[in-house]
Amino acid sequence: MSSPAWKRTSRWIRGIPDYTHLEAQYEKESIDAEVIAYFGDARAKTYQLIQWLPVLEELAKHHRVAIVLRRPSAIAAVSEHTNLPIVYQRRFLDFMNMLFRSHCRLAIYVNNGMTNFQALGYAPMVHVHVNHGESDKISMVSNQAKAYDRVFVAGQAAVERHRRALLDFDESKLMRIGRPQLDIPAPNVLPRTVLTTVMYAPTWEGENDANNYTSVDAYGPQIVRAVLGLGGVRLVYKPHPRVENSADPVIAKANAEILALIEAAGGEHCVQMQGNILGMFEAVDLMITDVSSVGLDFLYMRPEKPLLLTDRRNDPETLHTEAPITRATPVLSEANADDIRGLITTMLHEDQEAGTRAKMRTHYFGAGAVGSSLEAFVGAVTTLLREREDELRGHTETRDSGAVEAG
Repeated sequence: MSSPAWKRTSRWIRGIPDYTHLEAQYEKESIDAEVIAYFGDARAKTYQLIQWLPVLEELAKHHRVAIVLRRPSAIAAVSEHTNLPIVYQRRFLDFMNMLFRSHCRLAIYVNNGMTNFQALGYAPMVHVHVNHGESDKISMVSNQAKAYDRVFVAGQAAVERHRRALLDFDESKLMRIGRPQLDIPAPNVLPRTVLTTVMYAPTWEGENDANNYTSVDAYGPQIVRAVLGLGGVRLVYKPHPRVENSADPVIAKANAEILALIEAAGGEHCVQMQGNILGMFEAVDLMITDVSSVGLDFLYMRPEKPLLLTDRRNDPETLHTEAPITRATPVLSEANADDIRGLITTMLHEDQEAGTRAKMRTHYFGAGAVGSSLEAFVGAVTTLLREREDELRGHTETRDSGAVEAG
């Protein structure tokens, strides 16, 4: 139902955008869908869902799919990116009533938002967690995985990641599907050039030190100076979007220094603070990044191109265990930071890790080529839907039979 007038006025007075018209437009008492993508957070986190929308649109060619949102600000963001049906229900009771009036049989969750556990209360659906990326960061595995019926993961590396991190976890919940988001073609957005392109794409500093993998403050300016000093090379600086407005003064200072170095160098070097990085991979000849989804995405899409990773903690043994990809790539650390230019030059002219990268790509994503993950995703959803219908039918028959016998 639409918010009372006094609430709408109060929101407007406080300077908060008034989404009343969107609430009224998208509130529904029922939903015509087999599959729902559930998202309970506000606009700031909608990037987690938006990256899945093209995949869900492909899924909609096989099954009826709808997006279920619980915050009005999310409607404004998500509706710009898809034509899939969107349903909004803010109140828990209205949301549950909507599910009971509908025939939804599978729910997809792209994060571990708190309201996910309201949706999990609806038993007839298969509840599937898909996460919103694939990386070796510790944030990729949560004990909350135990709450879902199934957890879609990219491949064997993710299985082992869950095995290391979780106690008393039913590993049979995990289903390998590769990385279907990367199977959706992304047009090249970088200017054409005849120069060799080196991309530096560091991650942000994370919420805490344990989840901090960024190289911006550790090696960022050194990396940029080294690349700018190479002949016949174009540098593309594409940090995580949250680097641009980082509240960490050390990160902000290092980022400002990097931007100043690139501006002073001029030429075809460029900065891409925002934008879809997947649409830039086609032009990249060498990727420099941190432990994050960027390196793995590049490995999936461009395994034939060299990859350089960083280690801010200078702990190669732990890094090799927690991020297996580093066993197949050179790693920048304090031990070789004095010769970054030489390291990059060697990689551009003598790519000695190509065979090892190919094996590591299989470890992370399976043996299929680009395109196979989307097929695996649709196939897994189809299988789970069919199994759930069979289970519900059998459950009903058993329940009814028991009632007769009891009578």
